[in-house]
Amino acid sequence: MLKLDAHPTGRHFLQIPGPSPVPDRILRAMSLPTIDHRGPEFGVLGGKVISGIREIFQTRHPVVIYPASGTGAWEAALVNTLSPGDHVLMFETGHFASLWAKMAARLGLSTEFLSWQGTDEVLPNAPGWRRGVQADQIAQRLREDREHRIKAVCVVHNETSTGVTSDIAAVRRAIDDAKHPALLMVDSISGLASAEFRHDEWGVDVTVSGSQKGLMLPPGISFNALSPRALEASKTAKLPRAFWAWDEIVEMNATGYWPYTPNTNLLYGLSEALDMIQAEGLPKVFARHQRWAAGVRAAVNAWGLPIQCADPAVYSPVLTGVILPEGVDADAVRKLIYERFDLSLGTGLGKLKGRMFRIGHLGDSNDLTLLATVAGCEMGLKLAGIKLQGSGIQAAMDHFSQHPAPALTA
Repeated sequence: MLKLDAHPTGRHFLQIPGPSPVPDRILRAMSLPTIDHRGPEFGVLGGKVISGIREIFQTRHPVVIYPASGTGAWEAALVNTLSPGDHVLMFETGHFASLWAKMAARLGLSTEFLSWQGTDEVLPNAPGWRRGVQADQIAQRLREDREHRIKAVCVVHNETSTGVTSDIAAVRRAIDDAKHPALLMVDSISGLASAEFRHDEWGVDVTVSGSQKGLMLPPGISFNALSPRALEASKTAKLPRAFWAWDEIVEMNATGYWPYTPNTNLLYGLSEALDMIQAEGLPKVFARHQRWAAGVRAAVNAWGLPIQCADPAVYSPVLTGVILPEGVDADAVRKLIYERFDLSLGTGLGKLKGRMFRIGHLGDSNDLTLLATVAGCEMGLKLAGIKLQGSGIQAAMDHFSQHPAPALTA
């Protein structure tokens, strides 16, 4: 007799900081029949998403859409603008900033990695992984670079491994104050459509992002938002590029098409996501994520556990990192919560492995989703024998009831 595997009842709680929960209406849109990517119907779809995604980045300039992960868009940003041996200034804010620096080195670039100068009693081995980009350090380093050897400054907007959202406008001011010509490249893979981001206004030259975070899509689409300076730099850049090359894509995008086979059904999903975000309005989207984040942080504070981000000025609206007591295996706690309550939480990455877990509050979520998430965490922490100071679920309920979401208009 065929044996069937048992499956938990109800919906799985996917509360990692990406991939985020995908709304049913986006899943339905992706189920439409695949069409001819050279036909007239596709040109309409392509034109819509190419135009619509610019509004999300808040730019008037081209946004290149790749059938790839965010890692691919990292590479595209570098190879389209730089040449072998070029010097790149980067800032260590966490695991993903470190991975981008590692990629740059593998591509033959000369990388320089700045980090926060200070000590931290909670995480002495990774003090910079609790804070944002220090724009003053970047300004000082650029002022020292009188020969302008540094060709680009690369920073992460929302560091998914730590729950820190850096001040990108301050980085732009630092570059300008130093009167330095370096390009500004920003990873906003987890920040886009969840945290305030203004590509044009903040003077970003290349913004890197992906589909599986604030855009509420499955993984598989990534983006490069471009400035005129970035496009000009691409004309003389010497790093090898073919699939990632902007010129042919930008040219064909003008008519709604791509120079290769695009991921048609994910573009259906992107079209639907753009409709949803535009109907709500970006300011309300950002406010919603800030409200959710504050509710989750209220819970963590009530537990008496440290929040990964040590600077309230740069708390992320996308996720909250929770540091567990010394000697407690955070991955074992995550495993317990998953097995008992069918709730997935983000693991600690890199230097933080085993010390913390991450609660995502983005995508297809609402107040009750996050209250259930906090409840699952609280029960799991207690089952793991961790002594809590108070009730996080009560603190979160109090926050959401005292700070109601704006009513939806008819």
